[in-house]
Amino acid sequence: MDVLMPALAVAVVYSFMSLRVLRQYERGVAFFLGRFWATKGPGLVFLPAGFATQKRVSLRIAALDIPPQDVITRDNVSVKVNAVLYMRVSNPSRAVLEIEDYHYATSQLAQTTLRSVLGEVELDELLSDREKINAVLKKIIDERTEAWGIEVSAVEVKDVDLPDQMKRAMARQAEAERERRAKVIAAQGELQASQTLAQAAHTLAQEPSALQLRYLQTVTEIAAENNSTTIFPIPIELFRPFLNANAPAASPPRTEGSSEPPGAALPASHISSLMSQLRIQAAQEPPKEAAQEPPKE
Repeated sequence: MDVLMPALAVAVVYSFMSLRVLRQYERGVAFFLGRFWATKGPGLVFLPAGFATQKRVSLRIAALDIPPQDVITRDNVSVKVNAVLYMRVSNPSRAVLEIEDYHYATSQLAQTTLRSVLGEVELDELLSDREKINAVLKKIIDERTEAWGIEVSAVEVKDVDLPDQMKRAMARQAEAERERRAKVIAAQGELQASQTLAQAAHTLAQEPSALQLRYLQTVTEIAAENNSTTIFPIPIELFRPFLNANAPAASPPRTEGSSEPPGAALPASHISSLMSQLRIQAAQEPPKEAAQEPPKE
């Protein structure tokens, strides 16, 4: 009885020393006398003290920051690119037995894969189509780490650091593109305006009275703005009798076979020459006051 009680006490103490508690997100890879035993957890597990050991493995998703990498793209542009990788352990026994440090190994694999993939794409594709690049990176890294019991959830390219010269060149390219679009839009507006004006002119040519109505509408719009000056458009038909009176002196003699009607409009060159002759005659005639002034004694 004296021997049984100490042995029982030792057994109880040994049992308490062999108990381990694993959290819900943890698993324990147990080794018995150096050999792989089993994957324990979660909860309360028994590991014989002195004979068995375990290595805790977290099953939560971990974020690995990929440091900036110097990359030369397919179109020979040097950039610095950094990314972030999200991973989790899917098989704890493989993560412990197949690789020494799966965090460090996954980080190094992600860096080399990032340089190799971005070296095969152009700069425009890197800046505009990141989702495709992220999918390619995730697929390659996930296939390589599957044997280690690692599952890659996502790979995201965070930042692309461009040289200052490339930034200035891209700014000039964007400015030139905006100017091109502005000129194209202005040209399209001019085309549409010219087509609309041509249709309006065709309509006014069919109905001469519509032009007079347009004149009156313009006068109404001017008067509504409280202007002190009002412009009245006068049709050229009012001046036609005066132009026809001086037409024989300024126009060349007509031939008998000419079919021009007697009230036809004069050409613009004849009108300008007629106005020039009238101005010369007005300058040569003395003023009336000077002609009536009595001679000085």
